[in-house]
Amino acid sequence: RDTLEKGLLNKEKKSNAGAKPFDVVMMFKILVLQRYYGLGDSQLEYQIIDRISFKKFLGLESGDKVPDEKTVWAFREKLTNEGLVEKIFSQFNDYLNSKGLIMNEGKMIDASFTVAPRQRNTREENKKIKEGKGNDLWNDKPNKKKHKDTDARWTKKNGETFYGYKNHAKVDTKSKFIDKYKVTDASVHDSQALDDLLEEEDKGQDFHADSAYTGEDQEKVIDKYEMNNKVHEKGYRNKPLTELQKANNKKKSKIRARVEHVFGFMEQSMNGLIVKSIGIKRATGIIGLINLTYNMFRYEQVIRLNIFS
Repeated sequence: RDTLEKGLLNKEKKSNAGAKPFDVVMMFKILVLQRYYGLGDSQLEYQIIDRISFKKFLGLESGDKVPDEKTVWAFREKLTNEGLVEKIFSQFNDYLNSKGLIMNEGKMIDASFTVAPRQRNTREENKKIKEGKGNDLWNDKPNKKKHKDTDARWTKKNGETFYGYKNHAKVDTKSKFIDKYKVTDASVHDSQALDDLLEEEDKGQDFHADSAYTGEDQEKVIDKYEMNNKVHEKGYRNKPLTELQKANNKKKSKIRARVEHVFGFMEQSMNGLIVKSIGIKRATGIIGLINLTYNMFRYEQVIRLNIFS
């Protein structure tokens, strides 16, 4: 509550005229519901009015005023612009650390695509966007421009085409809590976010990742943070993996595969990794809320099942 109130409430309001603002904690809880159930802004108001469970979670009674989609959008926008998503994510992780729930016995890193609304641009427009000149487009059509995402990118993986962003996550191997994350456009290679995700506190821990994180540059980063390199080895043309390397990779997979459980929960229980916003700043805010919501649900699971007791 303190973080939200200090960051969002207008302390310079000179009059009590006008509608009383909705409670900031209730608004934040609405965003948690939105992320878990994969709801659009326009669906939220209806679902809060319709579902008793939603009302109970938000502390509302029948007949209480419910925020409309514009109010939800404006709250999320301010939360993002003030950098509060990242701040609250860190604050919750500090709480997890204080409870001894982030074990720091190893880290695993992976990235998952977050799909954004596909853009219909001409070849010339797409060329300018790739060259980083997207801001020069549609200046004569401001209404059109505000619906154009010049930050998202196309990429291919395993024969599939994706458009949007990537959620790069560092996950605690033991507890499966997300420790840190980085958002990029979809074209950025998984390994390029490595230096942004690792920290001094990771020193001495095992580092697990798939073969996308192999290479001289990646090894330098892992060595820089003095971690034990447990990255899967990669075969090359005319130099396939030996039987021993394959056996070692199989052993490593038993731990590394746990990171897939994190993204699997997001895809299945949280209705997929999707953003319906424009621009990387908003996407970063939404993906941050997705990661925070995952950690909250993981916490509930850990406490209910007494996993680490």
